[in-house]
Amino acid sequence: MRMTKSEKKEQEKAASIDDAQAENKEKKEKENTPPKVESPEEKLKTVQEKLLRTMAEMENQRRRFEKEKKEAFEFGGFNFAGESLLLLDNIERAIVSFKNDESLKNNKDLNKIIEGIEIVNKDLVSIFKKNGIESINCINKKFDPNFHQAMLELEDNTKEVGTVVQEIQKGYMMKDRLLRPSLVGITKKTEEKRGKEENKTEKKEEKK
Repeated sequence: MRMTKSEKKEQEKAASIDDAQAENKEKKEKENTPPKVESPEEKLKTVQEKLLRTMAEMENQRRRFEKEKKEAFEFGGFNFAGESLLLLDNIERAIVSFKNDESLKNNKDLNKIIEGIEIVNKDLVSIFKKNGIESINCINKKFDPNFHQAMLELEDNTKEVGTVVQEIQKGYMMKDRLLRPSLVGITKKTEEKRGKEENKTEKKEEKK
């Protein structure tokens, strides 16, 4: 038997009333339910957990502060040290220039001048070392892009490819941080040897 429109409306209205009543009943039950009372032990546990979290956060902040303070102290002069290397470079160039200048070789005071400059150079190097700044030992070392910057390649079959054989400009470390990379020349195979190796490779491939 089909329901009329009015009957459908009445049914829907009754259903909505039932839903509203059920919702109100549930709400009243929640309001009448007494809040859970924490025992003294539970309260103490909650307070302890909050205290531990707070102490852990404070300890993490302290460690971060100590690390930042240490880095600021150790590397505060990082940029200044980098600029100061130019002074050391110029002093070393001056020594080499004086020693190689033919017009000054007969000058009686040349050795005294060079000695004076070398003393200044040694004092500056000593000051750098006291502050954790030391040159990178690169000759005969395997090329490492973390410490070296290759400026040229030199043919040499007596050493492994990529070996540093020339130091164009000294590199420096400030404690465990790179202050300036070493500018270097590294080895490569001669054209003749490279050609022989390529021919060997081609012959092997032909045999296959």
